[in-house]
Amino acid sequence: MLLSHLETLNILSTPVWIVSAHSQHILFANTAARKLAGNSLLGPLRNGQFSVHSQEPLEAYLPNLKKGDQIVEIWTIHKEGRAFPLSCRLSLAKFGIQEPAIVFEGSHASSASVPVINPFPDETKPYRRDESGFFERFFQTNSAPMLLIAPEDNGQIVDANQAATRFYGYSRDEMCLKHTWEINAMGQDVLPVMHEIARLPGGHKPLTFVHKLADGNLRHVQTYAGPVVVDGTRLMLCIIHDITEQKRLEQELERAALLDPLTGIGNRRQFMQLVENARTQNPQRTHNFSLMLVDADHFKAINDRYGHNKGDDTLVMLARTLETGIRETDTVFRWGGEEFLILLPLTGMEGAMHVAESLRKIVGEQVIPGIPSLTVSVGVAQYETGEDFTSLFKRVDDALYQAKTSGRNRVQAASMKGSVTGEIPPSH
Repeated sequence: MLLSHLETLNILSTPVWIVSAHSQHILFANTAARKLAGNSLLGPLRNGQFSVHSQEPLEAYLPNLKKGDQIVEIWTIHKEGRAFPLSCRLSLAKFGIQEPAIVFEGSHASSASVPVINPFPDETKPYRRDESGFFERFFQTNSAPMLLIAPEDNGQIVDANQAATRFYGYSRDEMCLKHTWEINAMGQDVLPVMHEIARLPGGHKPLTFVHKLADGNLRHVQTYAGPVVVDGTRLMLCIIHDITEQKRLEQELERAALLDPLTGIGNRRQFMQLVENARTQNPQRTHNFSLMLVDADHFKAINDRYGHNKGDDTLVMLARTLETGIRETDTVFRWGGEEFLILLPLTGMEGAMHVAESLRKIVGEQVIPGIPSLTVSVGVAQYETGEDFTSLFKRVDDALYQAKTSGRNRVQAASMKGSVTGEIPPSH
């Protein structure tokens, strides 16, 4: 990264954030951005009270950004005790940054721009349907659900086409008695978002919401909205696409990608995602935990002598044993091969060593028909303030190595420098 290139962005009055598309870390925020949002992490900005976007992982935007498509997100800014929406235009970073990065350019906004909900809006020119007009024919014959909305009238729905009435389950007259916040799961929090969208020139690319149907069902939708003038009345035309099935498939694929296919427990990717989410969204809760690395002793000999099917049975048994043996707050992951990583939140070294020794004994008591009893070696490390994950994992890995070279079937603790601070030899 060429920091000298990025520092030039500080002369801009427009807030600018540069974010890694893969790790979703904020790589740089210019002076205007820091003045507006302080040192806020990306998670609260993208997932706050008024936040709306079409893609959760930022890297999903890359193909469209490379084609030059216009993409907008709405962020939540907290300042002076108030929260308000900020629209951000996305583009690819071109500042000598090696990894794929996205520029978020915020519009000029302030908490004063947040609309106050007025239950008695001033009278405006009413919208009237022209049954014979071109717009009416286009509107009603379109197969996509479409709504006409009056943003200045608290999001009043002034018209709905036939596709929308079928989708939502209301008659046309019933739809026109509702406001957008009554069909949106965000409730009245959608009003500041709607006003922010209405300010965008030419409308916006899709944003994702959850809408409520007449029967109470919730549907994931992407909306395309833009300003229109109908018979002299300024309105917003909103086109709705139901993406519920797409979301379900995406979530199933994401869940599958985070699970080990053999044992059904979380995999390495899930662990890294969990740690990253905790670091970006709850950093105050990530400073007191321990890690435990568990390795099945002589596992290669089991595969070689009894076959890979018995080896797989052994790994499944070990995963189930670790799952049932840990505390409710702990989580076990298959790290790779015959290694399992266990995360112990709010746990110091003494507590982690106690859990590790308990697991070592429980595993030794398990019986798998047709093969000898299994033992495990365990390395334990407590997180040290300011330590990065690479250093922490090296310490726990070194502790496991020491446990194995010291005779296996034992628990070993690591110090900050990776030297041994204590071990629990096997008890018989």
